[in-house]
Amino acid sequence: MNKKLYRSDENKIFAGVCGGIGEHTDIDPVIIRLIWVLLSLFAGLGLLGLIAYLIAVLIIPAKPEKK
Repeated sequence: MNKKLYRSDENKIFAGVCGGIGEHTDIDPVIIRLIWVLLSLFAGLGLLGLIAYLIAVLIIPAKPEKK
């Protein structure tokens, strides 16, 4: 089975990137968000983490609507 990565419409706080990654990997999106924030803050990647998130918003497509 080949799952595609999409931004989530249901599990989103800002743009659905972490929710989409969580749905794609079958990991709770809260865990993905915590890892993203902790890496951004404590690994000295604060601004880089924000830039990476914005790039992910542009690269990862929104989930298509079901017809």
